Amino acid sequence: MHRRTWVALAALAASAFALPQAFGQGKEIRIAHIYSRTGPLEAYGKQTATGLMMGLEYATGGTMTVNGRKITVIEKDDQGKPDLGKSLLAASYGDDKVDLAIGPTSSGVALAMLPVAEEYKKILLVEPAVADSITGEKWNKYIFRTGRSSSQDAISNAVTVDQPGTAIATLAQDYAFGRDGVKAFKDAIKKSKVVHEEYLPQNTTDFTAGVQRIIDRMKNEPGRKVIFVIWAGAVPPFAKLADMDLKKRYNIEVATGGNILPAMVPYNNFPGMEGASYYYFGFSKNQANLWLVTNHYTRFKSPPDFFTAGGFSAAMALVAALKKTNGDTGTDKLISAMEGMSFDTPKGTMTFRKEDHQAMQSMYHFRVAPGARPGAMPDLHLVKEIKPSDMDVPIRNKR
Repeated sequence: MHRRTWVALAALAASAFALPQAFGQGKEIRIAHIYSRTGPLEAYGKQTATGLMMGLEYATGGTMTVNGRKITVIEKDDQGKPDLGKSLLAASYGDDKVDLAIGPTSSGVALAMLPVAEEYKKILLVEPAVADSITGEKWNKYIFRTGRSSSQDAISNAVTVDQPGTAIATLAQDYAFGRDGVKAFKDAIKKSKVVHEEYLPQNTTDFTAGVQRIIDRMKNEPGRKVIFVIWAGAVPPFAKLADMDLKKRYNIEVATGGNILPAMVPYNNFPGMEGASYYYFGFSKNQANLWLVTNHYTRFKSPPDFFTAGGFSAAMALVAALKKTNGDTGTDKLISAMEGMSFDTPKGTMTFRKEDHQAMQSMYHFRVAPGARPGAMPDLHLVKEIKPSDMDVPIRNKR
């Protein structure tokens, strides 16, 4: 009996000593996802949220844990408003005690949030806001981005239109995304020339006056003429551009980058049009994308879209970093793990560049199929995967 008692007491003592460590490992990992659940970029935000949760599921093998710690995601709606996004991030870090944050959807909101991450000394993993200044002049060491930058968009799209004797007009929204995008595009152009820049309000639905100004400036230009469109949101200008029959009337072509599938339906009105895209579900051939496409079809009866892949990539980056730190969410440990880190995504391998924490990643040169049917699913053919080594993406911060 005495021996049994001692064994029981020893076991009890051992479990008592183990309790603090077990509780420490079991503490949840709290993540704030701040995005446009409503507002002008609602479609983008909802895709990101879906992709983030699917990516966490995939990256953790369905357990939603890393090193025994449960991952909890707290969702907040910034409505596309910079001041609201800023206050939500401060509340997440301060009141909700999150370990890090992911988001936002809008570049304008992201720029308002960057100083908050620095103030609280907590990581903000930017997905999918695009403006170069996020990892450029406004950057701080707590900022990482899995989303592509304006420069990555611009350099990959320049591949498709930058030819000698080509005159280009840009059509973009008048806020950080549009203006940073045009600046990066102009920097990337080497052989052609940008002869006009047209900026319209972010939420405009009437493109008549803006497009007419472009026509007036372009119609007498010699050689090839191209309108390059940089646009985000629910009402892009492509239907209007198709209605105006620019190619037939003025020999003006239209070019643009990728977008969400509904926004790309009008691309079919421009057979042969080329551009570069961050993601298209049929282009990437890897295990993560196969899982994403298969499971998205099963659950939602549709293919994953542009920003679904982005949210998924952010999740895979986060889990890869947490595995490197053995679940430690200390900011310095995470920064050390993430700088220079390569990780799998539905687009293939991404790598956080040490100098500015921008994810180096592939882009996809596409062509709209010559036989594309107006109104149908966008029919894009892959011309070439533009790999990170093919793009000289400038470092724009002053680290």
